Amino acid sequence: MHEKDRHRVILSAVQDRSLVTVTDLCALTGASEATIRRDINTMDEQKQLRRVRGGAEALTTKPFVGLAGRPFSVNETLNIAEKQAIAAAAVEMCDDGEPIIINGGTTTFQMVHPLASRRMQVFTNSFPIAEHLLKNTQNTVMLSGGIIYREQNIVLSPFENDVTRNFYAKRMFMGAQGIGPLGLMEQDPLLIQAEHKLIGQAEELIVLVDSSKFENRSSLVLCPLERIDTIITDDGVDDRTAAMLEAADVSLIVVPGGPAQKEGVAS
Repeated sequence: MHEKDRHRVILSAVQDRSLVTVTDLCALTGASEATIRRDINTMDEQKQLRRVRGGAEALTTKPFVGLAGRPFSVNETLNIAEKQAIAAAAVEMCDDGEPIIINGGTTTFQMVHPLASRRMQVFTNSFPIAEHLLKNTQNTVMLSGGIIYREQNIVLSPFENDVTRNFYAKRMFMGAQGIGPLGLMEQDPLLIQAEHKLIGQAEELIVLVDSSKFENRSSLVLCPLERIDTIITDDGVDDRTAAMLEAADVSLIVVPGGPAQKEGVAS
């Protein structure tokens, strides 16, 4: 790709996302880090963008845009009994002292109550989870750094070299927008980028979803079914879904629960 073409791609990315990393721009252009850094320096001198540590940002930022999806405050009111039962089963999989990752979400949030009697090393991107564990338990808590998304109550970083890369976990626990034959689905690209990094730090991926999630779909696939080790859900899951998970070699744990309400974007 010629220099002028790279500059167009870089400027387009910066205008679209306000802040982009060198790694992101390498992937978009196919150029080396050294080349991208030179491009950023040149464009900074030409006042097309602003050079920052690890990347570049737009000279004028767009109004803050939140993540796609329903707010945490709404999701937490849905399918409470199912979420509590699913979360309790998830905590039963853990041994004291183990390092675990808990991704932000209203189902994973319910893990905080059974974790009150445990002593784990917990890495999370969720303010509500971190706050509750710090105030009410003896667990060690590490919170990721980045931008705070108030409606979802999570912290996401656009940078590759954040603290996530320094934490190892035996298991990662997360929810989902939906689950289908193609895999685990989410609704927001930035959320997918952050969750990819978290998944890469864990030996096992445990997905916590009520049975309504098997009917939900999204345009973005986070990972294939084969990457998931275990799914914990309620007894509203149907036989066809169970067969789909078995074919993908995903372990299925079913907990008692009433029929789940259909949720559009709960996690």
